[in-house]
Amino acid sequence: MAMTTKEFRRAARIILVGAPGVGKGTQAERLMKRYPQLSAVSSGDLLRESVRQKTPLGREAEDAMKAGNLVPDEMILRLILAELKSKNWLPTHTSLTSSAPAPPPSAAPSASFILDGFPRTAIQAARLDALVPINLVVSLITPVNIILERIASRWVHAPSGRVYNTGFNKPRVAGRDDVTGEELTQRADDDEETWRMRLRKFDETSKPLLEHYGGKGVLWTVEGDSSDEISPKLFQEFEKRFA
Repeated sequence: MAMTTKEFRRAARIILVGAPGVGKGTQAERLMKRYPQLSAVSSGDLLRESVRQKTPLGREAEDAMKAGNLVPDEMILRLILAELKSKNWLPTHTSLTSSAPAPPPSAAPSASFILDGFPRTAIQAARLDALVPINLVVSLITPVNIILERIASRWVHAPSGRVYNTGFNKPRVAGRDDVTGEELTQRADDDEETWRMRLRKFDETSKPLLEHYGGKGVLWTVEGDSSDEISPKLFQEFEKRFA
């Protein structure tokens, strides 16, 4: 798909919500390529980097994970807060513990980001709202049968993690990795019943989150059978709101 870059006129603070296999990563990549001011802020990446660097927060998170516990919401929020402050997208005195209303985030177009991995629940979203209000939540919808077809056609090169799809991203030689020529395999958990369970679970957990953002007036839904069908609609909506 041909890409032209566009400029934002104000900060875009974005969350993409979609079932596993719907193509969230593809849409995020395309958005960042089209809009150079847009950055990715991944809670998972921030957490891994904090653990790797053995920061005080990273050590706390590592202790929690080693004990078999989920990393607390407050810890993830502190990581996100620190990242946004480090880029001057939030005032340095923004705090999780202050009883005063949080100061507004930067409205500069360069303070635009896609937040990935958080929030996953309406409770988490409400905590985030108090610190940095999201101004667009995109609900990506692709029919279940299309997602299942994609998964059935997915093959991986396990040592490198390279992913192929016989429907739209075929290896040059059938069944072989393009780089090494080694055999491709399918993941053990890429069976239909496992995926149907994942999709049902996503529907259950995402509904309150989407209702939360619908109530805030920032939810927008887009449907399509493929990423190439969804992207133009997404670009059009972004340009109407931000460009």
